[in-house]
Amino acid sequence: MMGAGNLNTMIATATTWIIPIIFAVTFHEAAHGFVARLFGDDTALRAGRVTFNPLKHIDPVGTVLLPALLLVTSGFMFGYAKPVPVNFGRLRPPRMGMVLVALAGPGTNVLLAIVSTLLLYGVALLPAVGALWVERNLVNSLQINAVLCVFNLLPIPPLDGGRVAVGLLPRALAMPLARLEPYGLMIIMGLFLLGYISARTGLGLNPLGYLIGVPANLLIRFVLAITGVQA
Repeated sequence: MMGAGNLNTMIATATTWIIPIIFAVTFHEAAHGFVARLFGDDTALRAGRVTFNPLKHIDPVGTVLLPALLLVTSGFMFGYAKPVPVNFGRLRPPRMGMVLVALAGPGTNVLLAIVSTLLLYGVALLPAVGALWVERNLVNSLQINAVLCVFNLLPIPPLDGGRVAVGLLPRALAMPLARLEPYGLMIIMGLFLLGYISARTGLGLNPLGYLIGVPANLLIRFVLAITGVQA
């Protein structure tokens, strides 16, 4: 039977991951809605999604249950929110509007990573009993926002990176890429499954580990460098 102390420790550890991921996905999705409104599409506004209220964006499975399950079973943290509805056909100009709406989410994650890192300077001012918990939240926020930014910039529709690629590539290349959107999530899940099987069998094949892990670590190092925080 798990003791009360172990249970409290597990809950405290879980909150230092779940709270940052709620902030990360909420601000990410809200940013899409804000920028879409600026470029002429009020779909997200009418749906009540142009807000920083996490209850409007949280997906019970993707934002809470999945991250908690992954943390307990594998130590790996990943999650998602309900996508903000955007009518890309209403954006003006259409292609550049799509690019900027798509970049708004990952860009917001970079800003959150920087703010989280800067807030580490204030941890020493807090009472010792809560300082470690706050520090873990901020450190995890840096990591989560870096991973979320890089993951969403993968050039696979419907991820933000896929929409950026469709908006920037010549039409002859953009259209075939756009047609991948119905299969994008299956491609991503296939890559996740390949990495999981590889980790269990020792095959050494983990494409997402390289495509996400390496750039995310570089982004973390960049944020630490510009904020002057020691790793």
